[in-house]
This record gives sequence, C-alpha cells and structure tokens, in this order.
Amino acid sequence: MHPLHDYVAKQLADKLKDRRVVVWYDERGEFRPFVDEVRGGPRAASEPVAVGVAGIKASLAEYAGSLFELRAVVEPLVSGDKPDALVVYIPGLAHDAKASVLMELEKAGRTWKPELKQLAKNVLLQKYTLGVVDEMLPFDRKVSYEDLALAAAGNSGAEPPSILKSIFHDASGNDGLLTAWLVSDARDAEIVSKEATRELTKLVKARLGLDLVADSPLAKLRAIVLRFVLAGEFRLDLSCDAPASLDSVAKPPTKDEESAVRELARRLRTGHADTYATLADRVEEELGLKNAKLPPGALGSIDTFRFEERALLRHAGDLIANGKFEGALSLVSKREQSFWLDRDVARKAQWEATRRMAELGHLAVQVKAAVGKTSGDAAAWLDAYVTQSGSGWFRLDQAQRRLEFVVSKLDEDPDERPLAVVRRAYEDAVHTMAEGFTKALGKAGWTVPSALHQTRIWSEVVSAKPKPVAYFLVDAMRFEMGVELAERLPKTSEVAVRAAVGALPSITPIGMAALMPGASSSFSVVEEKDKLGARIDDAFLPDLLARKKHAAARVPKLVDLALDELLSLQPSKLAKKVESAQVVLVRSQEIDHAGETGFTFQARQVMDSVIDNLKLAIGKLAKAGVEHAVVSADHGHLFFATDRDESMRTDAPGGDSVELHRRCWIGRGGATSAGCVRVSATQLGYASDLELVFPAATGVFKAGGDLAFHHGGPSLQEMVIPVLTVRTKTRDSARPSAEPLEASGLPEAVTNRIFSVTFIYGAKQMLLGATGIQVRPLLMAAGKQVGAVGMAVDAQFDRATGTVKLEPNKPVTLAFLLSDESVASLRVVVQDPTTDAELYRSPTDIPVRLGV
Repeated sequence: MHPLHDYVAKQLADKLKDRRVVVWYDERGEFRPFVDEVRGGPRAASEPVAVGVAGIKASLAEYAGSLFELRAVVEPLVSGDKPDALVVYIPGLAHDAKASVLMELEKAGRTWKPELKQLAKNVLLQKYTLGVVDEMLPFDRKVSYEDLALAAAGNSGAEPPSILKSIFHDASGNDGLLTAWLVSDARDAEIVSKEATRELTKLVKARLGLDLVADSPLAKLRAIVLRFVLAGEFRLDLSCDAPASLDSVAKPPTKDEESAVRELARRLRTGHADTYATLADRVEEELGLKNAKLPPGALGSIDTFRFEERALLRHAGDLIANGKFEGALSLVSKREQSFWLDRDVARKAQWEATRRMAELGHLAVQVKAAVGKTSGDAAAWLDAYVTQSGSGWFRLDQAQRRLEFVVSKLDEDPDERPLAVVRRAYEDAVHTMAEGFTKALGKAGWTVPSALHQTRIWSEVVSAKPKPVAYFLVDAMRFEMGVELAERLPKTSEVAVRAAVGALPSITPIGMAALMPGASSSFSVVEEKDKLGARIDDAFLPDLLARKKHAAARVPKLVDLALDELLSLQPSKLAKKVESAQVVLVRSQEIDHAGETGFTFQARQVMDSVIDNLKLAIGKLAKAGVEHAVVSADHGHLFFATDRDESMRTDAPGGDSVELHRRCWIGRGGATSAGCVRVSATQLGYASDLELVFPAATGVFKAGGDLAFHHGGPSLQEMVIPVLTVRTKTRDSARPSAEPLEASGLPEAVTNRIFSVTFIYGAKQMLLGATGIQVRPLLMAAGKQVGAVGMAVDAQFDRATGTVKLEPNKPVTLAFLLSDESVASLRVVVQDPTTDAELYRSPTDIPVRLGV
C-alpha cells in the first residue's frame, strides 16, 4: 500500500481495539478508494465481508441506500456478549445524532467522521513543512484520495520532500524548525545553497500568517520574524493600546496564529534562554520600548522584554511609597516569577526586598492601629506583643529584621523612596508602642505581676530541667528572634517559647546578672566603687568576670563556653568537655557586639546568622549528651536603619551621673527633660538610692556613638525577652547511604554576597510515588552557619524556617545569602529539617573572594 492508507488504517484499527464496532460516516464519500483498498476490490454483495485493518480481522458492512437493511445484515455480528470487530461504512450520508437508525450500534461502539484533508495533512507533515503542505492542500480546492496518496508516497508529480527538514534534521516539528532557525544563522548558507528560502517563507506564512519576501537576505527575514513573534506576544499581553513604535510590526491575523506566536516565544525562552535574552534585548532596543510610556498595571506577562520587569518593580515601589502596601504585595506575588527573574538572582533579590518592604509597611499600619486601640494595664500590652496566634506585635520587629538583612545583601541599592517610607512607618509604630507601654508600666508600678520575671528564669526554668542542661545566655536577643529560633529547630525537638520581662535598666551587666542563680531571692541594682552592677546576696556583679565567678561558686560541675568556641570544637572534644557537666553555660555576644560597634551594615547581617548558629549549637550539644537546653537573653534592643535624628536626641539629666547609656541614665539628682520619665531604684524593688531616667518613647540621650542600635529603656522590644525550653532527642542522624540530591552550578569562588546553586532530588533514581522532600540548605564554615537560602526559583520556600520543598527530578535554583563576609571559604550543605541529618555537602571548600 502507501503511507496514507497505512495511516488511515491505523486510525481505524485504534478505534476497533477500543470499542470493537465503528460506525463510519463519510458524507462526501472521500474515503471510497480507501475502502476499496481494504476490501481488495469494488463492492460485490450486500453481505458483510471479512477484511484486515492494520493487522485486525474485522467484518466490513456498507450502506447501499437503506439503513434498515444495513442494520439487519449486521445484527447477527453484534448480538453476542462480545461482538466481532465490525466496520459499518456509510458513504454519502450525514450523521443524524438525534434520530439515527443505527443509534444502538453508535452508542455501544464508536461513531467516526474523519476528514480526508486533516488525516492526509498529518501524513504529509512527516515529510514536508507546513507551508508546503498548505499549498498541497489548499482550503478552496478539492483534492482526491488518489492525489494525496501519490503525494504521501512521494511519487512523481508530487511536491519533492522538504529540503528544510533535511537541513534541520534534528529539530522536532515545524515549531522546532522555526525556533532553531530564529536562534542561529549557522544553517543559513545551506538554506541558500539548497534553495530552501522559498520553503522557509511558506512555512512562516502557514504557521504565523506573516508574508515574507523570499528573495530577501535570511538575516533580514530572521529579524522581521523575531520582531513579529516578540512584539506579537508583548502586544497580546497588554491591556492597553500598544506603543506607536509597534505600528510597523504586523499582527497575527487569526487566533491560531496568535497561539503560534505565543508558542514560538515560549520555545525560544525555554529551549534557548541565553540566546533569547540577547535577541529580546535587541528587539526591545529596535522598537524603543525601554522608554515607552505604558501604565504598569496594563503590562501582562513580564516574560517577553526585560524592561517590563523593571517597570513593574518601580511600580511596586511607587505603591509602597504611597502607602498602598497591600497592592504592592499583590503585585509582587503575581509577578515575581518570570523568565528574567529566574535567570538573574540579583534582580530576584530586588523583588524579594520589595516584598519585604511591603510586608513591613502593611504590618506597621496594622500594629499602629492596634496599639492606638489598646487600653488596660501593662499585662495587656505584654500579651498583645507576645501572642503567637498570628496577631502578635512582635511580628513587626521580625519583618523589620528580615527586610534589613536582605537589603544589606543587595549588590544594587533599592529605590530609596519606598524603603524610607516603610522604615519611617516602622519607627512610628514602635514609637507609639513604646510610649503607650511606658505609661502603662508606670501606672502598674513598673511591674507586670502576671509575667515571668527575668530574675526567676534560673530558679523556675533552668533548675527544673533534668541534668545535664545547656543554658544559653544570648546578649541582646529580642523576643521575635527567640520565636524564629524555635521555628528553625528540628521538628523532632520538643520546643516551647514564652516571654519574660527583663530587669531595668535593660543593659548587659544588669540583665545578665538577673539570669544568674540566686537572682530570684536577692537582686538589686547598686553602685559600688563607682561602678554600676547587680548585687545577689553579698556578691557584686558588675562585669563578666564577676558573673563567671558567681556562677561557678553556685553551680557544681559547671562548664562555661562561648558560642563561637562551642561551634569550633570537634564533636569528640566537645563530648569530653561536657561529659560530667551538670550545667553547660553558653554565652553569645555576637548581636550586642555587632550593634554596639557602630557598624550598622554588619549588624544587620550578624543578627540573622546568630539564630542559625544557636540552632547548630543546641544540636551539637544534644549529640554530645546534653539533650535539654534553655535559651534566654539579658535584654532585647531597638534597631533602626540609620542613626537617630537630632530631634530624637535628648540632653542627659546631669546631676550625679553614675552611668549614661543611649536609652537610660543612672545617677542622682539632675533634671528630667520633657519626654522622659524618672523612677527611683526603690520603685523597681532595688535596695538603692539610685534614680533612673528613661526616654518615654524611642528617643535617645546624647550619649555619643551610632544611635541606630540601642537598649536600656522600658520599650517592649528592649524589656521582653524570650525563654525557650528545648529537648533534642538524641538519635543517629548520619547521612543516608543513598545520595538523593545532586547540585550543579557551584561557584568556583564566591564573589558576590548572593549566588545561586541548582539542586535536583532523585536525579539517579526513579523515585516512583515520591512526593518530594523538605530540606534546609545552608552555608557552613568551620562548624558555623555563615549563610542560608534567601530565595527559591519555582519551588515552595518557607522564609521563616529557611526550608525549601524539592519535587522528584525537578531542578530547583536556590539563591544563597552570605551573612558572614569574614570567612575565607565555605561549603554548601543541605539538611533534613526534621532531624538535621545532612543530605548533601559540597565536595570541597569554596573560596570567598568578595569584590573580585
């Protein structure tokens, strides 16, 4: 036979396999020659005849003027439980779906109404391009089965086989061929030498509806088609009038051709991303779109041209600058996934920063409104701040820290206007919060009786824990940071977090002393030998040395470690060091040190990494046999993006000054400036004649130094500290024997604070039925965490816990944010967040060469 016969027979055979009976209506009688081929000659009798259809034995019955007669002759063939394979061919008659005499057969079997041209087109496209086939099968000309059979067989008189298909032999289909030609001129010489330009222009006309002059240079034709495709996709996505510069570019004339334009643009992006970026930038420049005045809200998909992404990001920034935070959040959520952002981590980071600006602004408005409605005693203010039901005001501080961390990582500064607006909104909300809480606290006699006080943490929490227990004293850790630490701990851990109220003034010597053993029964803030400190019983504790001596005297088998020292110890050495300890005291000064040094930029980076390093330390101690841990802080802090304005600085009271801090004055006498409150030490329950003066809101004293980071006062951010109790069940968390993860794109050296790596889960395994895994990717150096994931491309990313969902055999690109720029090298590590087991570790150290 011939290819057309084989193709039609295959279609008919598939339907016979499916339902055993096929009622075939051929209204125009186009397929009579095919039926004669199957039968082996002209129809000779009214009875069904045995035939073979693509290897299937069947009976063929044909209509000859009476459907009732036809039904009668086939009835014996279909009356059994399993009818024989049967083809009922009805030429020259239209199907009546509502009153067909053969309805029972049609319902039980299949009704088939094929079109000859469409089936022939499918066959011919295997040999010819679309343009050639369209010429062979013109819409307004009747073509016989015999003519099409000759063309499909390639017999003399038919169109010669496609030259383009032989040139682009590795391309799949017509769209694949056009895509390959558009992205490269490597085969232009062969197209010209084999005189295939006319065939190419016919293909473009047939697929896209675009007329081309066949004798034009191929480079010119390519440029015309590229403009047509990209401008077409861009114009189709607009919800406003297209810019005048697109008037010179033709439009796809039909819906089918519009779909073809979209499909070609998609193929260019997905199959040839690097080349597409270059081509799209060139077309954007040729059409003058970069400076086009278009309403940002009218832009559709932001995949076509680079300028769209930047225009929409500016629009999001304008919304934030105008206080339309929800609108900005909605825009970012809808538009942050695009071709341009998935390829450019730096640009994606800008969108992430904009998202966090909008989140912070939105929360600032909510919290400020809630603060304005709050009445009641200090306990009501505390509850509103620390509630973890979703409305707690501490989320505002969390959003601010997360924003400032991301901003500190950007290679390109974000737009100043929206950033300034949300920073101001945050400061206003915190100012209002501090002012209200200070008044409530003063009315309550400077106590919150229902709350856990800092001086009782040792006696009520630490002492009650089974031994050995780790006791983490984290300098300047805010309550919101403690909540985030709880969220990042392994899911197998037993974790609880509560709030405690710190001792005033909220400075390190006082807060750290309040965490010491004995503080619950005897605690005062006193001056001794011109030094300010706390007194517990007869012990005066003005500094770290005195506190270490006091703790060692009160706690038998105490081991004292700095956080950095703990993380640096080898597991065997750590186990030996703590093997007989009752209490392991772990001190962290990283947050306060970074803030107090005046390097605001560095402080933003450190604050986030300390949380993860505390998590690592808790896990490391658990493996060394210390399963129980308590984590708390001496005080929190206020931290703004810039130094305090002069209008926020207040003259110190003067008088007999013992100590002056940015947020508190301790001494005797002097004047109480407007906007400040004075409280005696006895009012705070201290056996002392000292007096303390605090700014009543978020102001600071003129105490020198950078005043962006400060503490000492009575705001919620400074006084409310976290108390975490953790039990990490010890278990073997060795790496799995099978390697489920592979990484690609690891940098030879880290030269930017943000860089990307692509992971694939199950690349070497079939993973049948797998539903994906949750992972926590990290950057590690010398046992410490020095960075984490900040963004994920095309994957679920939980910003609070730093975890990412990986689907089986689906590549995911992750953007890492380096938090500690002082490290010489690092490794990329992926953990199971449930157990902290390592699923992947980069094979070698990656040098860090920022600025190279």
